[in-house]
Amino acid sequence: MADPQELRDWMVERQIRRRGIESPAVLAAFRTVPREAFVPEAMREFAYEDGPLPIGEGQTISQPYIVALMIDAAEIPPGGRVLEVGAGSGYAAAVMSRIAGEVFAIERHEALARSAAERIDKLGYDNVAIICADGSLGLPDEAPFDAILVAAGGDRVPDPLKRQLKIGARLVVPVGGEDMQSLLCVTRTAEDSWNEQNLGGVRFVPLIGAHGRYEDGSRAASNHQPARAKSLAEVVAEVAEPLPEIDDEGFAAAFDRFAERKVVLLGEASHGTHEFYAARAAITRRFVEKHGFTIVAAEADWPDAAVLDRHIRHQPPRAGAPRPFQRFPTWMWRNPVVAQLMHDLHALNRGRAPEAMAGFYGLDIYNMSGSIEAVLAYLDEHDPEAAKIARERYGCLTPWQAEPATYGRAALSRGYAECEQQVIAECRELLRRALHEDGGMFGAAMNARLVASAERYYRIMYYGGAESWNLRDSHMAETLGHLLEHHGAEAKALVWAHNSHIGDAEATEMGRVRAEHNIGQLVRERWGDRAALIGFGTHTGTVTAASDWDGDHETKRVLPSRGDSYERVCHDSGVPRFLLDLTPGRDEALRRRLAEPRLERFIGVIYRPETERWSHYSQAVLPRQFDAWVWFDETRTLRPLAPHEPHAGVPDTFPFGE
Repeated sequence: MADPQELRDWMVERQIRRRGIESPAVLAAFRTVPREAFVPEAMREFAYEDGPLPIGEGQTISQPYIVALMIDAAEIPPGGRVLEVGAGSGYAAAVMSRIAGEVFAIERHEALARSAAERIDKLGYDNVAIICADGSLGLPDEAPFDAILVAAGGDRVPDPLKRQLKIGARLVVPVGGEDMQSLLCVTRTAEDSWNEQNLGGVRFVPLIGAHGRYEDGSRAASNHQPARAKSLAEVVAEVAEPLPEIDDEGFAAAFDRFAERKVVLLGEASHGTHEFYAARAAITRRFVEKHGFTIVAAEADWPDAAVLDRHIRHQPPRAGAPRPFQRFPTWMWRNPVVAQLMHDLHALNRGRAPEAMAGFYGLDIYNMSGSIEAVLAYLDEHDPEAAKIARERYGCLTPWQAEPATYGRAALSRGYAECEQQVIAECRELLRRALHEDGGMFGAAMNARLVASAERYYRIMYYGGAESWNLRDSHMAETLGHLLEHHGAEAKALVWAHNSHIGDAEATEMGRVRAEHNIGQLVRERWGDRAALIGFGTHTGTVTAASDWDGDHETKRVLPSRGDSYERVCHDSGVPRFLLDLTPGRDEALRRRLAEPRLERFIGVIYRPETERWSHYSQAVLPRQFDAWVWFDETRTLRPLAPHEPHAGVPDTFPFGE
């Protein structure tokens, strides 16, 4: 685990202050209290993540921002007396103890109350009392209080708690159903008068007790049962457009509504699910054949993709060119679905003029070594004198091309800073010349851009934070822009990338908390409603993934989706395969129902089911994140090609075989 103080400072800056909490006392308290001490040992590596964590007895420690929001709203006076209902592990009480004079925290679970008291005592917070009792009753013997915070949701504000406030004091409490509540700030203005302010939607465990819910979940104060409203899953079932099997012509035809867009981004919830690849391939074939799309751009390295591009555009392979996609994770592109798609694009291009052919292009940043080789090979052939200069400029990268992460560490030291400027100079010159040269020159220029971006990427990733992610996605967006400009004003592009790249980052924790942007956000900013962002999701099944970076691929079982996720809503709809059109103006009632933030699952090339909630789920707002959502309830693993397995439909072994 990294230095805890650094993690606390990072949490306060990114998760709390940047979201609008500015109270110096609140920020200082969060910087002081060690959150890792209030979670189970197995969860400590996730202690400073922006989300709740389990603490036992079916309870959770709340998301840091929510705790901060409640404490800030309560306006605890220095040295004041505070009551907390729902102490849990004691974290919020500890934070408040750094502001208040006395903190009384009630927890109904005896085991949690006992461990919280022991933890508080060990840390030396001697102004906190942990009490095991019915929190809905408050502590009348200790009242009145300067502030009351309730970390559990009921149907109404408990009257005993309202009456234990001092005049002018505040009660912060979630009120509503079990799935979603409104966080209310209740101010006592007089003996029998209170004002309420709604602070927004939240989700807390139920408030159990005499003025909350009974243990069986029923209402404690009333037998009244309101008329049943349709659940969100039922609404989705009504609006969703069922899809036929992927190999049915009607599947891809359902996406024709987006065919007039300039850029269509096709996502995936994992890098190893067959249905996501097969669906994107079907849409791609149709859009290339029937709708004039000539750019297929992918979350893949430019020099590797260029090998496949030469094949589909009926060009012979370059002499001595290495086999593509040999680096981890090989299965992302070396699989039967992609091989078949390359064969199909090759066939569709037959008889077309070169400028009308569809091409396959890599947008990503990783293959620095391959790009250096491609740039030098082009210059050796067309401008030997420039090749000599380029070799001098790239010389400082040479020891680390094969292992760019090693270069990243070295670049932090004195003596390598000039590399960036040299590489950028080369990139600038090639891009300038590319405007007046042929397609070969354009490819060399794109490789030069990749080298320049990769040099910066591998250097800055050792600083951490959002900078390296932002550079990578900025590079992909800029490469896409260059491709569209190169192909002319009428060009249209399909983009294959993970949901985390193509869904608008501003609608997720990426943008709101971590200050990250992605290609989906950048594409929307540039092309507006001429872009379509299409996400994909699944409930369960199998997936191809590794347990660690550069590890062997495995077939792993995907856990059923969490109950508080968008995936579970889709599963509960009962529709096994569907398209949900989220385009603004199409169904605003649906968009409003989906607009409450929920968890969404992201599986990359690594999948760790044992830590799934904290390593693979993130909060999002689906109708802002995507223009459409494609659902497959149960999915299966993506089969990698064997090391030397050619595609049966290609007469020779190019581009995948030996």
